[in-house]
Amino acid sequence: MLNPAAAEFWVLIAFLLFMAILVWKGVPGLIGKALDQRAATIRNELDEARRLREEAQQLLADYQRKTREAEDDAKSIVEAAKREAESLAAETRKAMAEQVERRTKAAEEKIARAEAQALADVRAAAVNLAVKASEGLLKTKLSGEAGSALVDSAIRDLKGKLN
Repeated sequence: MLNPAAAEFWVLIAFLLFMAILVWKGVPGLIGKALDQRAATIRNELDEARRLREEAQQLLADYQRKTREAEDDAKSIVEAAKREAESLAAETRKAMAEQVERRTKAAEEKIARAEAQALADVRAAAVNLAVKASEGLLKTKLSGEAGSALVDSAIRDLKGKLN
């Protein structure tokens, strides 16, 4: 049997021989190269993630700016609509006031015409009444010879005026 110290010696020799073969075949270089490639890949992924993050922040800033602009536009549109509505309301009030004024004036003129017509009708009725009263009075007071003399006198006056 082998001595335990000798077994450890042969394990050491086998390990060193294995390590020498690995170094001779360039395994540490391959491992280093693989680790360098992995580090480069990770670095590239980090750079890409950083670039994408910056683009996302820029897009977010653009969208926020566009949102503010849209809100400002909406506010200006609402304000313009309010001003237009107020202007339209003022014009409508003015037109209504003018229409009321025209109708009031027309009504006043119609009332004035009706008053004038009523006054003319009253005067005509008063004249007719006065004529009838005078006619009745003349018939009662100027009957007979006095009436005939008055008619003859009026006829002579009329003849003189016509000639």
